[in-house]
Amino acid sequence: MVTTAAAVRSDGDGEQKKREKGGFKTMPLILASEICDRFSMAGFGANLITYLTQQLHLPLVEASNTLTNFSGTSSLTPILGALAADSFAGRFWTIIAGSVFYQIGMIGLVVSALIRSLRPPPCTPPAIPCQRASGLQLAVLYLSLLCTSLGSGGIRPCVVAFGADQFEHQKQPGGAEAAAVAERKRRYFNLYFFTMGFAVLLALTVVVYIQENVGWGWGFGIPAIGMFVSIVVFLIGYPLYVLLKPGGSPFTRLTQVVVAAFKKRNAAVPEDPGMLYQDKELDALISTNGRLLHTNQLTFFDRAAIVTPGDISGPGQPNLWRLSTVHRVEELKSIVRLLPIWSAGIMLATAGSHNYTFTIMQARTMDRRITGHFEIPPATLSIFSTTAMLFTLALYDRAFVPLARRVTGLPSGITIFQRMAIGLAISVVSVGAAALVETKRRGTAAEHGLVENPAAVVPISVFWLVPQFAIHGIGDAFSSVGMMEFLYDQAPESMRSSAVALFWLAAALGNYMGTVLVTVVQRATRGHGDWLQDNINRGRIDNYYWLVTCIMVLNLGYYLVCFHFYTMKPVEVADEQGDHDKEFELSSVRKNGNGGGGAAAGGFV
Repeated sequence: MVTTAAAVRSDGDGEQKKREKGGFKTMPLILASEICDRFSMAGFGANLITYLTQQLHLPLVEASNTLTNFSGTSSLTPILGALAADSFAGRFWTIIAGSVFYQIGMIGLVVSALIRSLRPPPCTPPAIPCQRASGLQLAVLYLSLLCTSLGSGGIRPCVVAFGADQFEHQKQPGGAEAAAVAERKRRYFNLYFFTMGFAVLLALTVVVYIQENVGWGWGFGIPAIGMFVSIVVFLIGYPLYVLLKPGGSPFTRLTQVVVAAFKKRNAAVPEDPGMLYQDKELDALISTNGRLLHTNQLTFFDRAAIVTPGDISGPGQPNLWRLSTVHRVEELKSIVRLLPIWSAGIMLATAGSHNYTFTIMQARTMDRRITGHFEIPPATLSIFSTTAMLFTLALYDRAFVPLARRVTGLPSGITIFQRMAIGLAISVVSVGAAALVETKRRGTAAEHGLVENPAAVVPISVFWLVPQFAIHGIGDAFSSVGMMEFLYDQAPESMRSSAVALFWLAAALGNYMGTVLVTVVQRATRGHGDWLQDNINRGRIDNYYWLVTCIMVLNLGYYLVCFHFYTMKPVEVADEQGDHDKEFELSSVRKNGNGGGGAAAGGFV
């Protein structure tokens, strides 16, 4: 739990001015901007494979690789955006810069869709062979995709952290201030993911329909207009926002700690932490919400805060490559401590990746009729996952939290750790359900003699796939929101954009891990059943799902072990009645579920 820095300031006018900024009054602007932004991104990318293959006439493999590279780049650029936001630009201007880059990329796609010379001529093979896009036409495409990838790098790591920043300097009278701020931020994270899901659902239905039935000019133009609206709406709220100053490159500070600790690797760590180096003035810009307190884990890095001859110059300035403050050492410890729990989210993304590959292949072989003449497109099944997530988020605060509060006594109902654990457990059920449904689909194909006819429609409704999508969406509402809140809450305040970037990095690594897992399984089962093959009626995708289910069970156990040994970051805050400091480990309440005990270990009840 991060505490407010407003109490440190004694200037009443300045304090009142700060209180007038931020809070829930900024949420309509931030969330409206996020709806337009996410609508644009989802509408832009949802059907891009069709544009590349049918309009630019790229081969399927080349088009697939292009989108894979684009998706991978878009998941890695948030690291650069987070570095810029935390180092010098700040989150607000990083979001604006990212939105402008994304807008430029979308305009490039709109232009290529409208100007005939930027696309190959239409074709109707075999009568009129298709002509592949020229070098110039592809250059416009690649440049546009590069701009959107750079734009994603500025938007993704900063929007959610910027919204949560609006509650950092709010205070409530009495001792309820910490719980009140925590409650507001929890509600904000739920709202953020709800609006994101709603925008994606809107894009998957409206924009895809327009692209398929009206034209690509409007199909790309409407998302481009949505992005422009998001920029305008976001800028309107500038006078209302809390803008936190960047504290310099966090990666430089972390490197300085590592270097200083290594140089003093032979030094003895003092038993009294009070002997380690402290400098409030030096840390003022990166600890506005309170300095981090010393912890007894990862004590090797404490050597960076041991004062030795030559560490401090004549004017009293420390050589930061030889000496770091306790706060800076604890910044590094905080990042190292959260990485094991963060890594549990990688397998979550791996487990969900098959919803957009093998599940689509399954759907193509099933009966997709809704009415006599209308069939649901296979890719549209992801709507059920998004819809389930939206319903879960809508009911979370109104139904789940009040019920859980009666059992646990916690204002939030459950802790963020319990929320992530529930999400991971539900994801296990989702993959298990996928395995059971595939077993039934293969059995039906065998009963009707369709094992050797992969193009035939297996007489089983495609809606058998809905439960696994819905369960996945419910799990996502718990795990993804919990993970995002955990990364924001437990990261050092000067590194929150970087911590949020880890959320997207986990998604990227999870997708890459899915590719590796598929490759390994394909090679391991080649000639021994061929689990993954073009003829899925003869293959054993259900065995692959059971393998992923077992891995997810192990991943859940790994998460529980990481939780047991996790230490919440302790923060030093100013006393409301004076200007001296008190030491609190406020976050331990949210780990253990009660106010007693230490912060190093706790249970789920």
